[in-house]
Amino acid sequence: MNRAMIRNILGSVLEIEAVLLLIPVITALCYGENAGWYYLATAALCFLVGFLFKLRKATDTVFYLKEGCVITGLSWILMSAFGCLPLWVSGEIPRFEDALFETISGFTTTGASILPAVEDLTHAALMWRSLTHWIGGMGVLVFLLAIMPSSGSSHMNIMRAESPGPSVGKLVPKVRQTAAILYLIYFAMTLLEIVLLLFGGMNAFEAINSALATAGTGGFGFRNDSMGSFSPYLQWVIAVFMILFGINFNVYYLILFGQIKRALRCEELRVYLLIIAGSVAIVFFNIINMFSNAADALRHSVFTIGSLISSTGFATVDFDLWPSAAKTVLVGCMFVGACAGSTGGGIKMSRIIIAVKTVVKELNAYVHPKAVRKIQFEEKPVEHEVVRAVNVYIITFFVLFVSSLLIISFDGKDLVTNFTAVVATINNIGPGLNLVGPTANFGHFSILSKIVLMFNMLAGRLELFPILLLFHPGIIKEFFKKSRVG
Repeated sequence: MNRAMIRNILGSVLEIEAVLLLIPVITALCYGENAGWYYLATAALCFLVGFLFKLRKATDTVFYLKEGCVITGLSWILMSAFGCLPLWVSGEIPRFEDALFETISGFTTTGASILPAVEDLTHAALMWRSLTHWIGGMGVLVFLLAIMPSSGSSHMNIMRAESPGPSVGKLVPKVRQTAAILYLIYFAMTLLEIVLLLFGGMNAFEAINSALATAGTGGFGFRNDSMGSFSPYLQWVIAVFMILFGINFNVYYLILFGQIKRALRCEELRVYLLIIAGSVAIVFFNIINMFSNAADALRHSVFTIGSLISSTGFATVDFDLWPSAAKTVLVGCMFVGACAGSTGGGIKMSRIIIAVKTVVKELNAYVHPKAVRKIQFEEKPVEHEVVRAVNVYIITFFVLFVSSLLIISFDGKDLVTNFTAVVATINNIGPGLNLVGPTANFGHFSILSKIVLMFNMLAGRLELFPILLLFHPGIIKEFFKKSRVG
């Protein structure tokens, strides 16, 4: 295993985090808060450790998929461990495990919080929480690839390990250019949302925080009622952008370069929008009597469905009070999730489509046993390896889901709370139902349960295997034995 290259990339990740930590420092200066010193000290620590990691340069810059997964898993753990320090040392979140939970929730774009009152936080802390969403949405390693010199297929192994979805391809021949295009689209959409929010009456701090959290489909709010106290216009803007950030970024690439018809033929996009429309219709007719007019019911239906299917987790109302049919649809949206190649979480739309087509193919095989048919997706035949990978992912997902549910059940909480807490963390949603509903938080769980839920957040964001691979005996043995490059 190329440990020197792993160490070098981890050092670069920490240096990037050091730069990002300067943004809450600037925020603290703008608002005259002493909390900025904690972020500055953490930035210095990140830079120092990153510098030490890179002190010994790697002579061999080639690495493979297993090393890409190790780099990805360790990067997200390190970022979270260092990123939680200002929140903990400043005393804004007194317990280390809670500060770590909040930071992992931020970087993984989950938005599940242990805080009973976010309005008690400093502006620096609120900015840092939203910023972790934004950098976690597209991925810090994707950003690193956008600025690093190209290294052939090796960098593609990082993108495959960090990017959400069953498969990752290059938009252009070079990985660096692909990463740069993705971040350019991401930044432009975030900027557009900020402008529209400013136009609707938000101040600069509110608009930037909201846009960062929406872009990363994270959902950390800066008000205790999330988005409930904002105007209908602002809620519509955020609802639309939550849905937009749940779309595969390849679609935006095609639109950007004038291939609009090809973009609109995207099967995953059509199914994603169809599920949203169907879910909104069911919820709307189920809750219409709970509001004074149909317009409010429609707005809250669109916002909530958009929030949960994109895994953002913002809320305009306490949907835990809605009828059972509406809540069942919401939980279904949590599982399905957004499109592959988006900033959203969940199982991913492409996997759901391929899994359903696999079932249909098996049923047809009973009727026509001699027929030979390949599964088609996006007008192309799906290779057996992709189908196998989808099946393995879904099996692993539910094994991890059931195991997590069993462990946290020892806390003695009700089944709906435990079930939706696991759903909300492994799918990077944020809020669940009952004791983890949109007006509640995760602070009441035991340390063991929080560890399980933190693991779920990391595993869910990184498509399970990069995190699980860190516990594989073969990887552990290979990582600690003498490597070919030291």
